[in-house]
Amino acid sequence: MKRPLIIDAHLDLSMNALEWNRDLRESIEEINRRETGMTDKPDRAKATISFSELRKGNLGLIVATQIGRYVAPDNPLPGWHSPEQAWAQTQGQLAWYKAMEEEGQMVMITNSAELDAHLKLWMNNEPNDNKPIGYILSIEGADSFVRPEFVERAYNYGLRAVGPAHYGPGRYANGTDSSGRLNSMGQELLRRMDDLGMILDVTHLCDDAFWHALHIYKGNIWASHNNCRAIVDHNRQFSDEMIKALAERDAVIGVALDAWMMVPNWVRGVSTPESMNCTLEIMADNIDHICQLTGNANHVAIGSDLDGAFGREQCPYDLHTIADLQKVPLILEKRGYTNEDIEKIANGNWLRFLKKAL
Repeated sequence: MKRPLIIDAHLDLSMNALEWNRDLRESIEEINRRETGMTDKPDRAKATISFSELRKGNLGLIVATQIGRYVAPDNPLPGWHSPEQAWAQTQGQLAWYKAMEEEGQMVMITNSAELDAHLKLWMNNEPNDNKPIGYILSIEGADSFVRPEFVERAYNYGLRAVGPAHYGPGRYANGTDSSGRLNSMGQELLRRMDDLGMILDVTHLCDDAFWHALHIYKGNIWASHNNCRAIVDHNRQFSDEMIKALAERDAVIGVALDAWMMVPNWVRGVSTPESMNCTLEIMADNIDHICQLTGNANHVAIGSDLDGAFGREQCPYDLHTIADLQKVPLILEKRGYTNEDIEKIANGNWLRFLKKAL
């Protein structure tokens, strides 16, 4: 089959650039060579993403993140000690995206006309070597909004999707490994997002906050990077009931490639992809589970989260760089998926959603 355009709905590019000090304009080999011997982070010298690998994999459109977590004095998670510091971190990340735009590496997509123009460029059958990577700007965890009205500032600089929570208790909502509904600031944030016509990303919301958000949010909802609780029984994944509820809202779920979300009983720093037989077939298992639950291929796609604070030490061993996402359509083809459904999973579902949401 012809290699499809792939849309990846969750990549932490600016975090890699600023916190990992990776120059994504370099080759993946050079990025990893420069990190040889470094031990400050477990994924050093195991990166999978560079601009050239995105182009090689025909990943012409992505959702790229900002992230800046506030941590209270008793919070053991990494993060910033004030919302203002977290906001400043996200603004530095925005500056990096703009710098990459200035030299033609990236282009921000904020409306349907820009989306159509970008798709025309990437589908013109010319080589990808000099094409900019299109990106929709998202924020993972809303802690950096000093007050709820900061979401309007963010919308004005191009932010189009917001995930209110990340890990643990947040300033607006509780995330993975925590519990509780949206607080009053979180409810106000969602009202303002609704008024702006933004996308609500329910990834990372704890179960209580997930159901609360679905009840009160009127606008477009997606899950940029999430997997199935039926495969790995952890609150980070979606239950079958949650998946069905998202399908009823015409949401799309991006399946992720962090190995602990793919393989039961993964132990960070101990398990290896080879020892746990973690391959891209498990991504296909998650895709297939969502398709079987919803009765069609309209609500699942890719949100890899590659290099989201993990690298080749914690992702499928048959993936060496993000360009290997092109193996997924071939796996689905072998499983009997039609070309039409494979195209939906590779790009069509995200495009349908974005043309409506933007």
